[in-house]
Amino acid sequence: MDREPEVPVAPAPGLTAAGRAARRTRFLNWVAVHSLALAAALFFVLPFVFVFLTALMSDQQALTRDLWPDTWHWENLRTVWDTPGFLTWWKNTILYAGLGTVLTLVSSIPVAYALARFKFRGRNFAMLLVISTMMLPPQVVIVPMYLFWAKQLHLSGTLWPLIIPMAFTDAFSIFLLRQFLLTIPKEYVDAAKVDGCGDLKALLRIVLPMAKPAVAAVALFQFFSCWNDYFGPQIYASENPAAWTLSYGLESFKGAHHTNWNLTMAATLLVMAPVIILFFFAQKAFIEGVTLTGVKG
Repeated sequence: MDREPEVPVAPAPGLTAAGRAARRTRFLNWVAVHSLALAAALFFVLPFVFVFLTALMSDQQALTRDLWPDTWHWENLRTVWDTPGFLTWWKNTILYAGLGTVLTLVSSIPVAYALARFKFRGRNFAMLLVISTMMLPPQVVIVPMYLFWAKQLHLSGTLWPLIIPMAFTDAFSIFLLRQFLLTIPKEYVDAAKVDGCGDLKALLRIVLPMAKPAVAAVALFQFFSCWNDYFGPQIYASENPAAWTLSYGLESFKGAHHTNWNLTMAATLLVMAPVIILFFFAQKAFIEGVTLTGVKG
């Protein structure tokens, strides 16, 4: 009796030894990369967690081995908020940071646009001069500047010596905006001029809507710089407590409550919270603006 021919059976689907090794290597690489990312994230986040937890502890538990509050003392935040002068520090800081940011944008955008789009003799030298001012520490010119604002204009004890100069542009803001504006094709501006737009109208209607990421990045940089500024208020406003900002007032608060670390941490938390919240909601525009500014030089 003839036997039927045997039909070859295909091997069971699966990975070969080389495939399994490659898959294992990719998995180990994934674990290594994400472990480093997690470690870096914890390195930055844990200090904020420590401040938050300590701010809600009792005075007896703060800075002990107990890292978790036995009871949550939310009234610590209210106690700090009701401290005499704290609300004034808030108002002064918002005025300083908000008005300073607006003045910086209004003054820096036209200069950056001119350096990016207009061709004139000495343009590169002007840009080099702008960049060179970024290398000059503010401490070098603080004495003559203080004598000018205090002795000539009699504005010591106020924040105006810090706010008014922002109406005359900022070197870093000009540089950042100019680098981004170079990435916008000039054909858009040329087309707008063909339709009858002047330079100012083209800037407002064509260029600025396309430069929103860079404008947002500059605004955030300037806002954070003013919010965290300690040196400027110390020089010009230290003699007048009614003109103190949060950064300078926090030092005074810590000196008055150096044994109440829970209240000191609560005050620190209230100072940091607006900046963290603002960056959380604006981080996409901020990162996009900073990233795209280096595309073209």
